Parts: sequence; structure tokens; C-alpha cells
Amino acid sequence: MTNLEKAIALINTFASGDTETAASLLAEGYIQHNLAYGTGRDAFVGSVAYLASAPVKTTVHNIRAFEDGDKVFLHTVYNFAGSGEQVAFDIFRFGRDGKIAEHWDNLADKADPNPSGRTQVDGATEPTDLGKTEENRELVKHFLYDVMQGHNPDKTTGYFEGDAYLQHNTGIADGLSGLGSALAALAQQGIQMIYTTTHQVLAQGDFVLAVSEGTFGGAPTSYYDLWRVENGKIAEHWDVMETIAEPSTWQNSNGKF
Repeated sequence: MTNLEKAIALINTFASGDTETAASLLAEGYIQHNLAYGTGRDAFVGSVAYLASAPVKTTVHNIRAFEDGDKVFLHTVYNFAGSGEQVAFDIFRFGRDGKIAEHWDNLADKADPNPSGRTQVDGATEPTDLGKTEENRELVKHFLYDVMQGHNPDKTTGYFEGDAYLQHNTGIADGLSGLGSALAALAQQGIQMIYTTTHQVLAQGDFVLAVSEGTFGGAPTSYYDLWRVENGKIAEHWDVMETIAEPSTWQNSNGKF
């Protein structure tokens, strides 16, 4: 199995309840960054067993899957034991032994289509332009610094092809104009969306996933943004924002990032 196949097989154990497969894919010292769960292989396997015992079956629908070096990143819709559909980004790091050694994620409730009629998961799914992976990664790194972190906002329009920008955020319409209108509306409410630190930028072809830390309305927030790059411009965007839980509630001490 490829690392990508292993990552998908692991998340599918939430639906199948196959604890043996889950254990075989994980390193014993598996590091968990989802703060609602304990760390280590046994904790993950225990979660699989718990879901298998629930009266409502868990469903897993993977939408996108990408590979970058020793990491795989996935875009998936989960419904854990009937608790409601959630959209998630998962990142898995593989050790030299081929076992899954570490995991990060962001989850948000599935919402209605946005003002442009797009959902959190529709749109392009397969990576292209594989020879431009590093070029596209660097473009997004600069975009994060200049625009999302606010160091050079005057450069914003240069990252887009006019107003041609497909948006999957639940509250924002298509186009650079839609993004500007949404940010202006937040500002009127006294809400700031602040990006302070970029922790990971993963890429395969025209798809680039960035993991960032900041605040939203003053609350500590984890931002996972997936961009599709086309001809050197940012063409499409998906995201999952998650408020970082209070440290007193954490089930592990590994931190969100």
C-alpha cells in the first residue's frame, strides 16, 4: 500500500470498526494533535472500538487525497456515530517504517451552500501540474505572508486573475470582490480575522494546504486553507476554521500544531 492508501484505510476504520487494521497502520508512539483525544496507538484504536459499539454507524466520505513527502493530507466528510456531518482536513506523517506516526486535523460542521452556491467540498478534486508543486507552494507561502498575515496588503490583486476566484468558504461569495465584501462586513461588526503564524504548507501539483494559527474575533483559531493554483494565480479556495479549545480541556499535551 502507498502512504496515501494507508491514510485512507486508517480513516475508513472509523466506519468499519476494524481495530486490527487500525493498529497495524499506526506506530506505537503515534502522536495525536486532535486535542479531544488521547495520544498513542492504543488511544486511537480505542476510539475505533468505541465508534463500532455506537448504535448509529459512523460514515466516512473522502473527497480529496494528496501526498507530499512523508505526509498525506485529506479532505473528508465524517459523521461520527450520527452526531452530524463534519468537514475535515487531516494530515498524517509517516515514519521510516511506513507506519503513521503523527496526525493533525481541523473539523467544522457541514453548512449550507455559500452565497455563490458552492459547498465546502465540491469543485476540482484531482491534482494537476505536478511539475509545478514547488512553484505553487512558494506562491502560497508569499500569499500567506503578504496578504493573510497583512505584511503587504497592496500586493493582494497580483495573486489573482482579476475577479476570477472560486470560493468554498461557507459565508463568502466568489471573486476577490466577494472576499473583500465579507471582510468589510466582519470589520463593521468589530470582528478581526488575524493570521499570525504558518505552521505547515503542504502541496501536490496545483493544490496547496496551509496550516496557520491566529485569532478570529479574539478567540485562538486554527486555520486550514486549501488553495488551487492555476497559471501562477490563486484560482480556488476551501477552508476549515476551528476555535482552539481551552488547555484545561485537552486530552493530550501535544498542542494543536
